[in-house]
Amino acid sequence: MTAKKTMTFEESMAALEEVVQRLEQGDVPLEEALTQFKYGIELSKVCQETLTNAEKTLTKMMTDENEEVLFESEAE
Repeated sequence: MTAKKTMTFEESMAALEEVVQRLEQGDVPLEEALTQFKYGIELSKVCQETLTNAEKTLTKMMTDENEEVLFESEAE
């Protein structure tokens, strides 16, 4: 089970929530719990990467010359 880059952010978050719920129940065999935990870490990394990329995109704007620049509050 690996986190797929083709999953949307929402799909990744839903899968991560499902993993957390299963692990919180505590009735998962140890081997499966470890596998689920590793999968949850992968999902978490994918979600964090998506959020970081979104943040980078949202802190930029386009000039009249079609160049990307940081918003003034970020550039100071």
